[in-house]
Amino acid sequence: MRNKNRPAPSADNDRPLASRRRLVQGASLLALGASPLGALAAQAARATDGVTLADGPRPLVRYPGKRPLVRVSTRPPHLETPFSAFNEGPITANDAFFVRYHLANLPLSVDLATYRLSVDGHVGKPLKLSLDELKRLAEPVDVVAVNQCSGNSRGFSEPRVFGAQLANGAMGNARWTGVPLRKVLEHAGVKAGAKVVTFNGMDTPVLPGTPDFRKSLDIAHAMNGEPLLAWGMNGEDLPLLNGYPLKLVVPGYFGTYWIKHLHEIEVLDHPFEGHDAFFMTKGYRVPDNDCQCVAPGTPAAKTRPISTLAVRSFITSVESGGRLPAGRAVELKGIAFDGGSGIRAVEVSVDGGQNWQAAKLGEDLGRFSFRAWHLPVKFARKGPAVLMVRATSNNGETQPAKANWNPAGYRRNVIEATPVTIA
Repeated sequence: MRNKNRPAPSADNDRPLASRRRLVQGASLLALGASPLGALAAQAARATDGVTLADGPRPLVRYPGKRPLVRVSTRPPHLETPFSAFNEGPITANDAFFVRYHLANLPLSVDLATYRLSVDGHVGKPLKLSLDELKRLAEPVDVVAVNQCSGNSRGFSEPRVFGAQLANGAMGNARWTGVPLRKVLEHAGVKAGAKVVTFNGMDTPVLPGTPDFRKSLDIAHAMNGEPLLAWGMNGEDLPLLNGYPLKLVVPGYFGTYWIKHLHEIEVLDHPFEGHDAFFMTKGYRVPDNDCQCVAPGTPAAKTRPISTLAVRSFITSVESGGRLPAGRAVELKGIAFDGGSGIRAVEVSVDGGQNWQAAKLGEDLGRFSFRAWHLPVKFARKGPAVLMVRATSNNGETQPAKANWNPAGYRRNVIEATPVTIA
């Protein structure tokens, strides 16, 4: 993270415009939600981004503030980034960033005049902060970090698993601006004996028996300076569908912890348990072993909450089934990332894994960010070829040649293979 030497925005200058913009976007989203079948029918004739999983083709759909994204579900909205967007650079544009909600009662507008972030529980001074007060509480900082859904690429699990059948587009990388969570907790005065900090957003369940979507961090993690309360994304306000006006950013951790529309923080002096803790104690859990995997088709004897991202890499300059020329140089490009140690090396194979070449790494935007890579190659013969890419992190983690399996399809990071035709 780096400090931003700039004053906090003026409440008088920013509030009316921001509030009006979010209300207009919310009205548009409400209109779309009121007739989801009509909206989808109008979009179905469009291209499908080449994605067809076991549950059938998925059309591109347009939501407020977004370019056409891949529709996974409509209520609640679940939208993937078209994979071609990742070839635009290591920063994912706001209008291309994926969308994931768990609860269908999501805020359609936020009025900054009444919005407050509450911080209470095991603290000496409970807080209710407006966004402007939060911005003035500490010096703003930036961090470039990957937000990836735990189930990204789940649709490729074999045998298949329950859950949204995602391809590879439930991820994105952005420059997040906000204040460290630690600064806010220090301002509230965390008492001795604190164990856990919980977070809740403004989206709520439709049915009373459905658990609210709340997440928690151990107090040591919450206070280590990395988690961020972010109001900015790539130099702009957070998009409504990505958590406006405030989002918990947990660099290096899967997106399940990145609470959108954050409005409640509670410090506990006891473990986080019970009905409200469902998405920590029951959901988003992985096998409790080194590989976080089990034999395909078998249950896990013991589980733990999912946490940090696994090392991954992708080729972005050509997609599966693409065509590349024979006899002249072609530059392959892609991205790599991990849970925060940073990328040490990326290797590419153009012959199905028989031989590997070291790619050149692009600019280092920080250890939590996508790392761009590129490699010029030349194909001597025409015909089919299989391109592969693998990354190694600074802590020595590398991608497996065979996909690990767990019952929820989480944390997939197998070496990616891209079949192409050389013509």
